[in-house]
Amino acid sequence: MIRKALQFLFIALALTAGPALAADATKVVYHINEGTEKAAMLLRNVKNHLAAEPGAKIVVVGHNAGIDFMLQGAQDKNGNPFDVPMEELADKGVEFKVCRNTLTGRNIPESKVQAPATIVPSGVAEVARLQAKEGFVYLKP
Repeated sequence: MIRKALQFLFIALALTAGPALAADATKVVYHINEGTEKAAMLLRNVKNHLAAEPGAKIVVVGHNAGIDFMLQGAQDKNGNPFDVPMEELADKGVEFKVCRNTLTGRNIPESKVQAPATIVPSGVAEVARLQAKEGFVYLKP
């Protein structure tokens, strides 16, 4: 009888702890304002981060040259397209955000932004908002 009660207690604790553990997932904003060479490293960092912590909530925010890898047709120095690793990471919940101010300042049409990336009004304001209002940790590779 005690054994059954302990089993029941263990199951109840496991069921209630699951949502609490998910709520404790690390939230990280990766900030990039440098070109495609740095972007390749950033994508590796994000991939490794998720391998070590699969439940992490990760947002990548780019401005200035940091948006270049999120544009259609972007490739790394070996000619590999960036859209493939971006899609793979997006399938794992990673969000990619492009600064509209940078697009405007560089005369890049919004239609050039490669899905799954989305546009935010200001990259730096988005980084600040995620940190201040949503409790994200800041990382810059």
